[in-house]
Amino acid sequence: MHERERQKIILSAVESKPVVTVAELVALTDSSEATTRRDINSLHLTKQLRRVRGGAEALQPPTHSPLAGRPFSVNQSMHSAQKTAIAREAVALCNDGDDIIINGGTSTYQMVHLLTNKRLQIFTNSFPIAEHLLKHSKNQLTLPGGTLYREQNIILSPFDNDVTRNFCASRMFMGAHSVGRLGLMESDPLVIQSEQKLMRQADELVVLADASKFQRRSSLLICSLDQIDVLITDDHIDDASVNMLEAAEIKVIIADSKIAENTA
Repeated sequence: MHERERQKIILSAVESKPVVTVAELVALTDSSEATTRRDINSLHLTKQLRRVRGGAEALQPPTHSPLAGRPFSVNQSMHSAQKTAIAREAVALCNDGDDIIINGGTSTYQMVHLLTNKRLQIFTNSFPIAEHLLKHSKNQLTLPGGTLYREQNIILSPFDNDVTRNFCASRMFMGAHSVGRLGLMESDPLVIQSEQKLMRQADELVVLADASKFQRRSSLLICSLDQIDVLITDDHIDDASVNMLEAAEIKVIIADSKIAENTA
């Protein structure tokens, strides 16, 4: 990850709570402790944040509560060829007339370019997914009510009595912060609450997770592996991770990322 991307993530994190530790920033940026400390020091010297013992804090106290995790714009540039290949396999599961849910995220966002010629009923909490399909397709779109979180470009509501419970789908497509032996993990409780609510509305759960998601960890569980029907990943995944998924009786689809790289 480039220095500018790392520092954008750090600045976003310190706006979310009073103090962010070095360990938390290491996990968010996938970088070493030494690199993270250098970034904090650089941002401190340019007066973009305040360096404190063991971490960093914002110059002004947070006035709102952003979501934890990387901004959409940063995630979008990471593993793009793999995400494109995975999205191609995901769209291949969709047939005209289907009712589907597409959860917000940069992996699921790659589906939009391939959905423009489809005729589907789509529920999504992703503002950029809805915007693209509104402009470039004839798909019927439904969005939930709630707050638009600008960094992640998703619409979330803490309330149960929204339009979500009125949309029933044959299939839900979603990404995740990480995948491990316990199941799918995320970094923010509000995101988890929204995703679990959507999962209850679909007959089948399809997870889009590039190989890097099997090397990351988070402390918050969305669901166990036995709740996943299909997982689409790329050809960089290791054999141990494939064996773990198949042992949980998950159908694993491995996308060829070289095709996406060659057509990029």
